[in-house]
Amino acid sequence: MGHALVTGANRGLGLEFAHQLLARGERVIATCRHPGRALALTRLAGEHPGHLVILPLVLPDTRSIAELAREITTLDLRIGLLVNNAGMLVGGERFGTIEAKALQDSFAANAAGPLLLTQALAARLERAKVVNLSSRLGSIGGSESLHSPSYAISKAALNMATRQLAHALAGEDGIVVAISPGWVSTDMGGANAPMSAHDSVAAMLRTIDALTRADNGRFLSETGAPIPW
Repeated sequence: MGHALVTGANRGLGLEFAHQLLARGERVIATCRHPGRALALTRLAGEHPGHLVILPLVLPDTRSIAELAREITTLDLRIGLLVNNAGMLVGGERFGTIEAKALQDSFAANAAGPLLLTQALAARLERAKVVNLSSRLGSIGGSESLHSPSYAISKAALNMATRQLAHALAGEDGIVVAISPGWVSTDMGGANAPMSAHDSVAAMLRTIDALTRADNGRFLSETGAPIPW
């Protein structure tokens, strides 16, 4: 069985993915910008010796992506699950003050980064499941108000990237999906969110475990229910 690779694994949903995957005996590659500062990941590595590899990754920096791909190749690691979790949200946006840099940075982190990383790791994917963490805010059909526009637009772009990757990896028996984790109490989701990171990740893992080839290219909730594009 291949490793599970989780991006943005130093906190929030990414850290919880690493925790739950390790708890069920899987081998995990956890990436973040500054591994030396990722104290929670370091503790996890001590609790699961030999099962957690922590590597640096800055998305969507092409040099950083290439270095990660080279390291994984050098270590001869195969990836059975890729969780594209790392992302960003610009808070407090209001129409009339939306900035070009916010749009550019959001697209780079939330859409371009997962696409470029998956492309770079394609040779190491072993009949892999690729999970792009999207959001209901990225649903064009479900949009009812102006809310976090840079984030929403970039997640809509991630949804299209999911469909494109689904086509690209279909011949390798890959399954690529976009999953909304729900409104989760993390640094990004805020303290008022009704769902804990533990419950969200547990639900997503049940959905991921149940994925079949028929799900390739779909947009799902954390429980596996379809979300309109």
